[in-house]
Amino acid sequence: AYERRFPTCPLIPMFVASDTVNEYKSEDGAVHVIERRCKLDIDAPRLLKKIAGVDYVYFVQKNSLNRRERTLHIEAYNETFSNRVIINEHCSYTVHPDNEDWTCFEQSASLDIKSFFGFESTVEKIAMKQYTSNIKKGKEIIEYYLKQLEEEGITFVPRWAPPVACKSESSTSHPRRPVSPAINIPESATKEGLSNKEILNTSSSPSEPTAGTPDDKLDADYIKRYLGDLTPMQESCLIRLRQWLQETHKGKIPKDEHILRFLRARDFNIDKAREILCQSLTWRKQHQVDYILDTWNPPQVLQDYYAGGWHHHDKDGRPLYVLRLGQMDTKGLVRALGEEALLRYVLSINEEGLRRCEENTKVFGRPISSWTCLVDLEGLNMRHLWRPGVKALLRIIEVVEANYPETLGRLLILRAPRVFPVLWTLVSPFIDDNTRKKFLIYAGNDYQGPGGLLDYIDKEIIPDFLGGECMCEVPEGGLVPKSLYRTAEELENEDIKLWTETIYQSASVFKGAPHEVLIQIVDASSVITWDFDVCKGDIVFNIFHSKRAPQPPKKDSLGAHSITSPGGNNVQLIDKVWQLGRDYSMVESPLICKEGESVQGSHVTRWPGFYILQWKFHSMPACATTNLPRVDDVLASLQVSSHKCKVMYYTEVIGSEDFRGSMTSLESSHSGFSQLSAATTSSSQSHSSSMISR
Repeated sequence: AYERRFPTCPLIPMFVASDTVNEYKSEDGAVHVIERRCKLDIDAPRLLKKIAGVDYVYFVQKNSLNRRERTLHIEAYNETFSNRVIINEHCSYTVHPDNEDWTCFEQSASLDIKSFFGFESTVEKIAMKQYTSNIKKGKEIIEYYLKQLEEEGITFVPRWAPPVACKSESSTSHPRRPVSPAINIPESATKEGLSNKEILNTSSSPSEPTAGTPDDKLDADYIKRYLGDLTPMQESCLIRLRQWLQETHKGKIPKDEHILRFLRARDFNIDKAREILCQSLTWRKQHQVDYILDTWNPPQVLQDYYAGGWHHHDKDGRPLYVLRLGQMDTKGLVRALGEEALLRYVLSINEEGLRRCEENTKVFGRPISSWTCLVDLEGLNMRHLWRPGVKALLRIIEVVEANYPETLGRLLILRAPRVFPVLWTLVSPFIDDNTRKKFLIYAGNDYQGPGGLLDYIDKEIIPDFLGGECMCEVPEGGLVPKSLYRTAEELENEDIKLWTETIYQSASVFKGAPHEVLIQIVDASSVITWDFDVCKGDIVFNIFHSKRAPQPPKKDSLGAHSITSPGGNNVQLIDKVWQLGRDYSMVESPLICKEGESVQGSHVTRWPGFYILQWKFHSMPACATTNLPRVDDVLASLQVSSHKCKVMYYTEVIGSEDFRGSMTSLESSHSGFSQLSAATTSSSQSHSSSMISR
């Protein structure tokens, strides 16, 4: 079956052709050695192929079949770029010493990149990708050819015997032995230190001992009750990894269910699973994660404003966690608590999830090793795309992915608004492919129709805020009061520089001296995003466009163009001789922002050129009911500081292609000001902010 993939195999698109270089057959027919030169079309960027000067890559593969010893050894190495990259692969099929109906398969490969035109990391990634895809497809390919043999009437291969014996016994029938299925031997070996061992059982009795399985084979009832369906190979991997931990690990040995999660996360590759499991055990010990539920109490802010909590279970018995992300003030939580407290809270949620899985396993009498998460995005807006908040979210995802693999059984995302693709674009690259496959996303009220929520959750426990009859005790979230925010100094003292970290700049705005930021746009339909806090005073926010670049500001701190102060810089770019409507134009309606407000928004550019973001001093209007000035106005006018405002801001330009077709999400997001953020910003005046491109 393996030999049928030559000279080329339609199931391996990258395997274009092969030519026989050398071939040897022993006189008795026991040994057959064949060496081939294989032509591969590697899936690599055209630029890289052009730089390397090649369209195809050649490998030499040597197959040594020994029918007497019943072994097949395969060696492969690269011929192309052998002076720059060294790839070696060795595979072997052998008969298990204790069970002749079993085929043992071993595969190892190494990759050593000495130099490759400065693209060493790119080549490594391509190599890993190609090798992984070949590994995954291996079983499918060998089974394809086994089936082909069966269709041709070949269901067994006679045992080899010396030529004389063959002649004298030609009329005797040999015992029929099924052909042992095998794993694909990829044509190229492209993963450093990769080791993959599989033992494939083809006998009629699945209860026979697995190769490499210690004497304490797991009890079948225990597996069914607590672990679920395991193949003999998977059971063997679990026992071997657990035994290794017992012999080498000095700390607490995790339960079988926990070890199994790491094995599943790495497709039962013991070496890989052992590596990430050991890293996770070290991490748990360092941060005392095992005791977090007993020793750590979440701050009151989290208990009041973190809109998430456990809510019964789904139809499969998995614990159900409900998160009303659209109603949660992520920026307020980060500003009030810092990143560490949020991370610790998420860890406590995961630890509680593990505990609930154990409870449900006992209650339902079957293994439950993961939970279901229901995320309601009603209310999601550009406020949730606050960059430090997204940064904190990505770090949390990274920690959870590394230490709680295979714990998410299903993720139901409901009422996804148009802005959701923007958030998904930012977050999805950090989520494991296996995890991503468990996501189900519903827009609007689609979750109420066929294939919706009722397929996964009983009607009796659908939360009330989703139209169900069950009262859900999850906090409703809402805006975190600014009085609970921590100052930059407090965060800096704790070495958690989230919102003050480099990406944010401070600026002073004076009466008659606005602060301006220049952004050059090369491609139309790029997206300018901004996020700023008005720390002192009231300001007017404007966006202008000009076809020509303004003169660079003068460095003289006493000049009219640039003022330096301890509280932040002040830069003016619009020349006083410029006229609005002739030299530059306004592309957004002016936005009045009061002291203490937080403003986020975006602008889809219509033309290339130069865009100027301006923060301008806003004068207090006289009292509307009388011509006399108010007492507050008189007192304010006596203070020089009343003519100074302060803002902290961050801007970023994102190419339209980075949103993967989600430009309409920005155009309909009302510049990110939903009902949730309306209470702290008067940005409802800036609806055109996100709809300019129309």
